[in-house]
Amino acid sequence: MRTLSSLQELDEMKMQSEALMVLFGGTECNVCHVVKPKLQELIGERYPKMQQVYIDCHQTTDICAQNGIFSLPVVQIFFGGQKFIEEVRSFSVAKVADEIARPYSMMFNEV
Repeated sequence: MRTLSSLQELDEMKMQSEALMVLFGGTECNVCHVVKPKLQELIGERYPKMQQVYIDCHQTTDICAQNGIFSLPVVQIFFGGQKFIEEVRSFSVAKVADEIARPYSMMFNEV
């Protein structure tokens, strides 16, 4: 999972990636520390063509503010530059993975 540190990097990733997972977290967020490796492993296994990026909102507050992130953790899923899924604060990692299945299979023609 690549860590981004500028809004420009994030915007470029959104536009260039066919499938992108963005995890907004923080160094002082205990839930973020638990969710990050689980999401990273599950998405990597089930959706290998999906790029994964992490943004630390305690280090780069401007990126989080520009994206309307005011509580942590937040997961956003993009396909073709468009946001399809957003989960905030308390969510199930398995549910996020299940929600990705349909648009991912349509984007990559996988059955």
